Amino acid sequence: MNRRLFLNNGTRAALTAVLLPAVACQSATDKSAADASAVSGDASEKMPDAPFALHEATVTDLQDRMAKGTETARSLSEKYLVRIKALNEAGPMLRAVIETNPDALTIADVLDKERKAGKVRGLLHGIPVLLKDNIDSGDQMMTTAGSLALVGHKSRQDAFIVQKLRDAGAVLLGKTNMSEWANFRSSHSVSGWSSRGQQSRNPYVLDRSTSGSSSGSGAAVAANLCAVAIGTETDGSVVSPASCNGLVGLKPTVGLLSRNGIIPISSTQDTAGPMTRTVHDAAVLLGAMAGPDAADPARLPIPANTPTDYTTFLKTDTLKGQRLGVEKAHLNGPPAVAKLLREAVEALKAQGATVVEVELNKLINPLGETEFEVMLYEFKDGVNRYLANAGTSVHNLADVIAYNNAHAAQAMPIFQQETLIRAEATDGLNSPKYKAAVQKTVTGARQAIDGLLKAQQLMAIIGVTTGPAWCIDWVNGDYSTGVDFSSPAAMAGYPHLTVPMGQVLGLPVGLSFVGGAYQEGHLLGLGYAYEQATHKRAAPTFRSTVGI
Repeated sequence: MNRRLFLNNGTRAALTAVLLPAVACQSATDKSAADASAVSGDASEKMPDAPFALHEATVTDLQDRMAKGTETARSLSEKYLVRIKALNEAGPMLRAVIETNPDALTIADVLDKERKAGKVRGLLHGIPVLLKDNIDSGDQMMTTAGSLALVGHKSRQDAFIVQKLRDAGAVLLGKTNMSEWANFRSSHSVSGWSSRGQQSRNPYVLDRSTSGSSSGSGAAVAANLCAVAIGTETDGSVVSPASCNGLVGLKPTVGLLSRNGIIPISSTQDTAGPMTRTVHDAAVLLGAMAGPDAADPARLPIPANTPTDYTTFLKTDTLKGQRLGVEKAHLNGPPAVAKLLREAVEALKAQGATVVEVELNKLINPLGETEFEVMLYEFKDGVNRYLANAGTSVHNLADVIAYNNAHAAQAMPIFQQETLIRAEATDGLNSPKYKAAVQKTVTGARQAIDGLLKAQQLMAIIGVTTGPAWCIDWVNGDYSTGVDFSSPAAMAGYPHLTVPMGQVLGLPVGLSFVGGAYQEGHLLGLGYAYEQATHKRAAPTFRSTVGI
C-alpha cells in the first residue's frame, strides 16, 4: 500500500468494501463560499471562452513551433502564465500552482536570444516546466513543502536536478502545490491540501482528489498549465497523482536522479520523477535530469552504462515477443477497474506480448507496517539535516511541530500532526530497530520483484496503478477505491511507470509497468508501445461532480 493509504489504514478497512468509484461526492468542506462554489458549481461556466492555443501540446510540438518562429520561449511562458491565472485561483480554482516564477520571462528571453543566435541546447530549450514545492530553486521562489512553517524560505542554490534542467534550457515557470510535508503529517491527511497552498482539485472532476503528494504537479500537467512538471515520490507520490490525473508518471530507480536539494522523507525510497502527458515527454525529461551526484550517496549506485537519451527506447513494436506478469489480485478487483485492466492485457497481447498472472502484492503487503517505521526514522533524520542548513526560522522537526501548535488555526484546521510527532520520537538511524526494518523492507521487496522477473522470465510486471480518484473529504481524510500498486517498486527502490489506461465514469486510471533496477529505458519502451496502440489519454473536462 502506498503512504497515502497506509496513513489512513483505519478508514480504508471500513470503506473499501462499500464504496464504489462512481459515487458522487458531497461538497467538500471549505472555509470560503468561493471554494465551495468551485466544488459544487457548474465548471463549464467558469472556463475561459477561447480554446487554449497550447492545448495538449507536447515537447516536440512546442519545439516545432519555436523552430518555425510561430512561438518563442517567451510566448509559450506567457500563454501558460495566463492559463494558470485563469484556472488556478479563478474559474475551477484548481490550486495546482502555489507560486509562479517572477524570473520566468527573463529566462525565456535569454533562451530566445540563444536560439536566434543558432544555439539550441536540446529538446527542453525554452520549454516551461513546473517544480513541486519541495524542490529547491536558487531564485526568488520559495521552497516550503506546503508548510506555513517554511514560508519565506528561499534556497541558496538549485537542487541538483534543477540545475540540470536550467542547463538543458528549461524555463522554470513556478512551483506546484503538494500534500503538506509530502503527505507525511497526519494519519487523517487529505491529499492535495497544504496549509500554504490550500486544496488542489482534480481537473477531471472537481470534487475528487488529485491524489498525493505530487498533487499540484499532476493537476497542472493534466489541465495544460505547463508543458511538463516534476514530482517526487517516496511511495506512490508520482505514480498515484499521475494515474488519477490521466498522465504518464515515472518513478525512477532510487539514485538515478539526485535527491540533493529536495526536502526529504526517506533516504531509502525518495526520488524525483517526470509527470507528463506522453511517454516521449517523460523520456526527454528523465534524460535531462539524470546523472551522478557525489552529494547523494544513494543505496543503488548508477551503472556505468546508464543511458543518456531515453527516447532511443521508444519504438512502437517494443511489446513484440516480451513476457509480462500481471498482478492477479487486480484482475479480480473492483469490477469497473478490473475491466480496464483486462482490456489493457488484451491490447498488450495484440501487440505481441505474452502475459502471465503473478502475485506480487501478496509478497509485499506484509511489509507495509515495517516500511512506515523506516519512513518515521528517515523523515526525522532527513528533515533535521535539511533544516539545519536551510536558513529557515525553524531549525529541526521539533521546531516545526512547535510552530504548528502555536499556529494551529492556520496550520492545522483540518487534520493534525500525529505522524510528525511519531517521527520526532524515533531514536536515530543507529537504532537496531531501524536497521532491521530497512533490511526487511528493501531486501524483501527486491527479492520479491527480482524473483518473479527471473522465475517467469519477465521484462516487467503490470497492474492497476491506483483506483479512480476518491472524494475530497475533510472530515474523514483519504480513503481507498480498492486497488494500488506503488509499494513494491517503492520499497525496492526500483522503477515504476504509469500510463493512462482509460476512465471510470470520467475518472482516469493508470496502467503500471514495474521492472528491475535501472530498467527505465525498457519500461518507457513498453509504455510507449502500449500508449501508441491505445491512445487512452483524454484531456480533462472540469466537471463539477461524477454523474450519469
